[in-house]
Amino acid sequence: MWSSSVSDNRNSLSPEVTSLLEASIKLAKALKSSAILILSEVPYDFREIQNQFKSIRLIVATDKPKVTEAAKEDDIDFIELLHEPGTRQNQLGQSLLEGLADELISNGDSVVTLYAVFNREDVDTISVITLGDQLSRLTSRDLQRLETQVPLETLRLVVDLACEIGREGREGKSVGTMFVVGNHRKVMQMSHEQVHDPFRGYSRKDCKLRNPRVRESVKELAQIDGSFVIASDGTVVAAGRILDAPADGLTLSKGLGSRHWASAAISKATNSIAIAVSESTGTVRLFQDGVVVLRIEPMDQAMKWREDLIEPPPSTGD
Repeated sequence: MWSSSVSDNRNSLSPEVTSLLEASIKLAKALKSSAILILSEVPYDFREIQNQFKSIRLIVATDKPKVTEAAKEDDIDFIELLHEPGTRQNQLGQSLLEGLADELISNGDSVVTLYAVFNREDVDTISVITLGDQLSRLTSRDLQRLETQVPLETLRLVVDLACEIGREGREGKSVGTMFVVGNHRKVMQMSHEQVHDPFRGYSRKDCKLRNPRVRESVKELAQIDGSFVIASDGTVVAAGRILDAPADGLTLSKGLGSRHWASAAISKATNSIAIAVSESTGTVRLFQDGVVVLRIEPMDQAMKWREDLIEPPPSTGD
C-alpha cells in the first residue's frame, strides 16, 4: 500500500497519480523493464515510490532544482535536465540520452515513462519507449575518452545543441554548421573572421552555453557560414569563423564535403573536438585527431547515438 504521509515540501500522491504508478509497475513487470522514468515537475516522496517499485529502478528526470534536491535526499537516480522551453518529447529524448550516458538504462531496454501533459504539475500520462537497435549505447566512458582538455559537461552541452540543430533546423529549413570545442586560443589563431562576429564585445559570463538565451542565439546564428568556437568552460568565444587548418594527410569517407574536411583538419591541428552538423541529413559527427569518432543520426522526435566504426558514404556532400 502507498503511504499517505507526506514529508515537508513534498507533494502528496493523488489517487490518479497512485493509479498511474501502480499501472507502471504492472507494465514494467510485463515488459521486463529495468527502469521506470518519471519526468517530474514536483517533488514527491521518491523513496516511498522506489520502495513500491521494489527491484525496478526509479529514475527521476527534471529541470526543477527542488525536485533534484528531493531525489538526492531520497538517494534516487536522477537526470538533471536543462531548464528551457521544450516539448515533453524533447525532454524525454534528452532524459533517455542522459540515462544511456550515465548507464542507468541500456540499449534494448523498454522504459516505462510517466509525465505531465494536460496537468500543470502532477503526472497524468504513461508511455513505453523501447530503446531498439537504432538507439545504441553511449556511455560516460565513450565521451570521456574524447575529452582531452574538454570537460564532459561542456562536451555534452555542445553535442546536445548540435543534435537539436540537426534535428530541428531553423524556421522550417535544414541547417548545417560546425562547432570547435577546446583549445580555443589556438583555434582562433588557425581561423579567420568570415562575417562580423556577433559575440564580440560581450563578457564571458554573457556567452555561456548554459544560458538558454545563448543557446537560442547559437541556433539562429547557425545559419551563417563558418564555425562556432567554444572554450572548454562552455563559453562561446566566436561565431562565423573560417577554419584555416591544412587538410594534408587526412582520409575521410567519399561524399563528405568541405564542412567535414575542415572539422577533421582543425581537430588534428589543435587537439580540439570538432562537431559537424550535416545540412542534408542532420547527422552530427564528432572529430578527434582528424577522424570521425562518433556519429549521431537524427530521429523524428529524438536522437540516436552510435559509436562510429565504419563511415558509410552519404548520398550528398556538405
